[in-house]
Amino acid sequence: MSLPVLNLGFRIFFLGAAIFSIVSISFWLLIYSFNLPIHLEAVSVYYWHAHEMIYGYSLAVIAGFLLTAVKNWTGIQTVRGSALLILFCLWAAARMMWLFGTQLFILAALFDLLFAFFLIICVCGPVIKASQWRQLAILPKLVLIAVFNLLFYLGALGFIEQGEFLGIYGGLYLIIGLILTMGRRVLPMFIQSGVGYLGYRVNLFNSRWLDISSLVLFLGFFISELFLKNTVFTTVMALCLFVINAIRLAGWHTFAIWKRSLLWSLYLSLWFICTGFLLIACSYVFGISKFIAVHAFAVGGIGVVTMAMMSRVSIGHSGRDVHNPPVLLSIAFILLLSAAFFRVIIPLFSLKYYSIWIGLSQLLWITAFLIFIFVFFPILIKPRIDGRPG
Repeated sequence: MSLPVLNLGFRIFFLGAAIFSIVSISFWLLIYSFNLPIHLEAVSVYYWHAHEMIYGYSLAVIAGFLLTAVKNWTGIQTVRGSALLILFCLWAAARMMWLFGTQLFILAALFDLLFAFFLIICVCGPVIKASQWRQLAILPKLVLIAVFNLLFYLGALGFIEQGEFLGIYGGLYLIIGLILTMGRRVLPMFIQSGVGYLGYRVNLFNSRWLDISSLVLFLGFFISELFLKNTVFTTVMALCLFVINAIRLAGWHTFAIWKRSLLWSLYLSLWFICTGFLLIACSYVFGISKFIAVHAFAVGGIGVVTMAMMSRVSIGHSGRDVHNPPVLLSIAFILLLSAAFFRVIIPLFSLKYYSIWIGLSQLLWITAFLIFIFVFFPILIKPRIDGRPG
């Protein structure tokens, strides 16, 4: 019999992602604020940080989520036990290689790409076996994430010009696209269920024209930003994406969400992503730092939404009530949103103490995830409380 932490993908990958995020951001704090030396030859220190948060932290959360969701979609057991441990070790080995800088760069690339390859097989195998072809829409997104990671490594090794740029920004925007797709599918359902539990009845829906517009605009933005580098077109696409997503989020709002931490955290994270598109446009029109826009996507968007989804999945799939999450979770969400505030909002008005704002953001991130681990470590390493498998 395997350990409970290896019963389903969310357990070990959510734990690994949370622990790694603390380690990685702690290293980044020491490097950025205290000039900790790190051996880097193939990539800049900024690309080192970005790569590990995209293909290290974020992809681990995606892996845990999909390995769990696919079991729900298909009714077929996804990888577990020793096979799950091997998959996790491929991911963890790449992260360990990267912590040494680029001294073990080739090994890091090998483990990273093997992890992506086997993750695709583990996710798509049950879907194909169950003939649920609609769910295979996730396949091209996973393949593209792996391809852009490959482009990053090929660029760092000198084989492809601008490969690192494509790898970082391609990976970032693909994950943002995944979050927008996921948010469109699940947030209205979560809101209806969550506020319904409180006695409020709402009927939220997705507009077809908003869905189509968002998809077309995002594709145009992605291509222009990465390949065409047409600032006028990118600006127009980003502004339109801001408007489309703002309309969608306004339509999903109900005051009752502010009584549920698992709702307002997801809702605010999507607003940060929405704001990220506005800030991208502003970076081209008004010359504000593009890094501020990137961190609206990364900290306020990806950071908050991944913590919220990890929390919801961990609570629900351990047999607990998602309508009554641990109280400490609200504190973790507030700290993480504060990290986004110091990294994104304050620098828009005051750059005088920019390095201090970044340091505070890093400390708030670390503290938020320490609380997350304190809450969920005992939950994730123990069997479900209702005795069911998973």
